[in-house]
Amino acid sequence: MKARVKWLDHMSFVGESGSGHSVVMDGAPDLGGRNLGIRPMEMLLLGLGGCTSFDVVLILKKMKQDITDCEVEIEAERAESEPKVFTRIHVHFIVTGRGLDEKRVARAVNLSAEKYCSASIMLGKTAEITHDFEIREACA
Repeated sequence: MKARVKWLDHMSFVGESGSGHSVVMDGAPDLGGRNLGIRPMEMLLLGLGGCTSFDVVLILKKMKQDITDCEVEIEAERAESEPKVFTRIHVHFIVTGRGLDEKRVARAVNLSAEKYCSASIMLGKTAEITHDFEIREACA
């Protein structure tokens, strides 16, 4: 896996993935940025959310669950001094479907957190990561 980050100007950067996709990152105005893009540390949280969501949806599909939507809300705290690593991250899944089995949803979330989500396991080296979920019934 490869990635490339190039400085644009001020505190703006463009990140290019090895798969050919790009994203703009920028700093806060008080640090010389112009608020034109996502912050790099926010990208880490989005990566975690994408990684674990991918796992949960895939696992639930393999379990033959009729999943129609999956949303993840993430809250994080960072250390107050440098390096300002994440110290606490909470991942809340909102899983929507028809007749979803609560035990299977819990199993999918746990498998992602404990076995499959590389981002979660890596960030868990510095942060306490907790997970929970809610199930919503899909409209007919």
